[in-house]
Amino acid sequence: MLLSQAINRAFKGYLTLQNSIQNDFELSGIAPLESATSTQISYIDQDKYISSLADSKAGAVLIRESLQDKVPKGIQPLVVANPHLAFALLSALFIQNDFSQSSFAEIASTAFVSPCASLGDNVRIGEDSKIMPGVVIGDNVRIGKNCKIYPNVVIYGNTHIGNNVNIHAGSVIGCDGFGYAHTDKGEHIKIEHSGRVVIEDDVEIGANNTIDRAVFGETIIKKGAKIDNLVQIGHNCVIGEHSILVSQVGLAGSTTTGRNVIFGGQAGTGGHIHIGDFVQVAGRGAVGKNLPPHTKWGGHPLMELDEWMKFYVSLRRMLKKSTPR
Repeated sequence: MLLSQAINRAFKGYLTLQNSIQNDFELSGIAPLESATSTQISYIDQDKYISSLADSKAGAVLIRESLQDKVPKGIQPLVVANPHLAFALLSALFIQNDFSQSSFAEIASTAFVSPCASLGDNVRIGEDSKIMPGVVIGDNVRIGKNCKIYPNVVIYGNTHIGNNVNIHAGSVIGCDGFGYAHTDKGEHIKIEHSGRVVIEDDVEIGANNTIDRAVFGETIIKKGAKIDNLVQIGHNCVIGEHSILVSQVGLAGSTTTGRNVIFGGQAGTGGHIHIGDFVQVAGRGAVGKNLPPHTKWGGHPLMELDEWMKFYVSLRRMLKKSTPR
């Protein structure tokens, strides 16, 4: 599909391209500035990402008029009032197919696949792995050796799972993240996610977890991580090696952690923050900023754990004194 055709089809009724297209190339997709090729387009919605243009190989970039003069030669500016909305509209043209009728699956001779499981196209399952009843596996999924996929797990297309991984009943791996752009009328336009989930070796994922695939690139659960039941991990998150997430933890998109991080039950994060190595966050802790390594935190608003415990004790004493006998 030509760039002009894609824009006309996607923008209709929502946006108008404010400049003319100089190079109407065959469009292969959308991608971030860092990885886009000459047949792909990217977008910039905030000034802080302008520096990424210098080394980008993108064929074109969606950008506001006020930033148009920042686009270097070799990248075609596509001027729109709302680049984020433009990106969301175009993403609908490149929806990936996750589940199709299996025409080929490579299953090791020592693996077990329940006849009540559903396998997509081009699935590979390693030695001694067990796929239990009700499991649904999408296209191009890779599952390593000695894995156990318990009943009613759903694994979306292009997910890669390493060796010795257990995924317990009811978990969903690789669903779309919760991402929308908004029109002037308050409508919510879905951002289609084209990335994937990668689960490394020796990971255990509890029951009824949801791990969202990336918008671009990968959501990664690194080696040895242990995740309790009822945990939500947003798109583009990276969970460090040997980290532990206790029940009902919720991580917003693009949260990254170092190794051996521990989140207590019902702790959560805002998006686009990093948690350093060996950090501990107490139950119900609300993380809204980057946390340095080898520290302990708790509370809402978040405080270092010792400070939070002293604050909590002082508050209880104050309330006790103010309560009539």
